[in-house]
Amino acid sequence: MELKNYIRDIVDFPQKWIVFKDITPLLSSPEAFSFVIEDMAKNLVDIDVIVGLDARGFIFASALSYALEKPLVLIRKTSKLPYETITEKYSLEYWEASFDIHTDSIKAWQKVAIVDDVLATWGTMWAAIKLVERLGGKVDSLNFLMELSFLDGKKNISSYSINSLIQY
Repeated sequence: MELKNYIRDIVDFPQKWIVFKDITPLLSSPEAFSFVIEDMAKNLVDIDVIVGLDARGFIFASALSYALEKPLVLIRKTSKLPYETITEKYSLEYWEASFDIHTDSIKAWQKVAIVDDVLATWGTMWAAIKLVERLGGKVDSLNFLMELSFLDGKKNISSYSINSLIQY
């Protein structure tokens, strides 16, 4: 399946010179979405937990959690989780932010697959990795629908197994 046919470019969003990759056409297609989840699931062998990143990573991580019958853990923007959390700051292409994770969400022995929609720069993924590792989890793989290769985000996280279905 040619997944790029289901990704729409939105020019100058959220700011000038950015070309946003809109995944809503893919999500609107049951065939394309099912294909993505089945293909992503092939790489998630022998894991204990699936971690999804706020917000679009939740979509793919929750479907994978259901399909693989694995626990789902959410990494959210700071102050969005109701229980005790730890925080990690990160930088994006156009701002700085931070992520939180519940302190009891991952156990030290667990192998973790982290899921997000896109690998652009490495900031958000690095924060997620640090949160999982601070809780003692072992990051097994980093999983994306798409990768913006021209931004070279992979170079700073290349010591981890990285899976992307679409490359730009």
